[in-house]
Amino acid sequence: MAMPASQSIPPGKIPDRIGKYVIINQIGQGSTGSVYLSHDPYFHRDVAIKVYDIEPNEGLQTGKIARKMFFNEAHMVGMLQHTNILPIYDAGEENNQYYVVSEHIQGARTLEAYCRPDNLLPIDDVVKIIYKCAKALHYAHIRGVIHRDIKPGNIMLTTGNDVRIIDFGIAILKDADISRIEGIAGSPCYMSPEQIKAAEISSASDLYSLGAVMYELVTGFRPYRAASLTRLLNQIIYATAAPVHTLRADVPEELEEAISTALQKDPQKRYANGGELASALTKIYRGLREQYDKIDNQEHFDLLRRLKFFHDFSQTEIWELLRASEWGEYEAGQAIARQGEMDDRFYVIVSGQAMVEVNEKSVGRFGAGDCFGEAGYITDAKRTSTIKAIDSVTVLSVSATLLEQVSSECQLRFNKVFLRSLILRLQGD
Repeated sequence: MAMPASQSIPPGKIPDRIGKYVIINQIGQGSTGSVYLSHDPYFHRDVAIKVYDIEPNEGLQTGKIARKMFFNEAHMVGMLQHTNILPIYDAGEENNQYYVVSEHIQGARTLEAYCRPDNLLPIDDVVKIIYKCAKALHYAHIRGVIHRDIKPGNIMLTTGNDVRIIDFGIAILKDADISRIEGIAGSPCYMSPEQIKAAEISSASDLYSLGAVMYELVTGFRPYRAASLTRLLNQIIYATAAPVHTLRADVPEELEEAISTALQKDPQKRYANGGELASALTKIYRGLREQYDKIDNQEHFDLLRRLKFFHDFSQTEIWELLRASEWGEYEAGQAIARQGEMDDRFYVIVSGQAMVEVNEKSVGRFGAGDCFGEAGYITDAKRTSTIKAIDSVTVLSVSATLLEQVSSECQLRFNKVFLRSLILRLQGD
């Protein structure tokens, strides 16, 4: 039986309908509300419906904040139409139920997945992502909208490697009283110094936050880290972030300089606007692509092309995998993967030999063209064996999350070859 429209949604209860939208399933839960999947039969598209948790009692501070966040996002309907900003299609209020309807992107994930030191995106991919974000923010800023909460969790990456900036709930709309939300300033780790000091907020604040995101995507670490909120905020205002090259040695000097400029304490010393940052990133990207096409990478390509595992791959697909993978060198006796570790990476031995050990006992060997790591790649389970280099070993490793960012054709080819290798392994056992 459908829940009456006049009733609010009980905790844990998935409603049958919200406004005119029939609910399929719950797909998210946040601090300000829940997100549901629906289908718009008129436009023939899936949509995501964010329902704000708003208390009926007007005097409650949390209810007032949530209500203002709703009106903020509702006010954006049709206002921001940019390919890298998640579009809002509709908004409504029905008997104390406040909801916003937006695009639903199947399979998309936020950039939080790529902020770990062991799962970083290739540098040129990071540059492309931040470039798109800078262009989108420039578009919003020109229209008087300042996001105020740019962070990895508010930037989605689609399966087609495209970008969507989401969640304009605490955005400032110039000259609009409806956007003034007391007590909400953003996410502390990514807040600009002027946000912390409650000074005037401008578009430069969003660029600072984007710089913090770029720093984390490149290094796997946030610019400032502290045991308490007070110390963290003090660092953002007064301290200098660790130089990027001390955390990741292969970062081009020009990119480190771009990150440093975006993270300047003084808003006037940052990029003048998102367009200027995007222009700088374009030059950096060109340099990276030229560097990537040099002889070392050609040699890597030539090595992979000779391996049986890659015989069915096209040249383009091999280049894609090279960009979405890591190239590792191991000396004799060095562990490539350890028993009991959580690891979603899949490995292919390019050259050399490796020993398979279970509970410190040798149970087999791998050579050039052999692959391992199937269990972790499929299920993210703990490794059941240790793989140790017998002599000098070169290994290509591909994580499940990074593989999602290559083309669908390349993913399909990889999974087909991967399954065939797995079946042959099982038959051999």
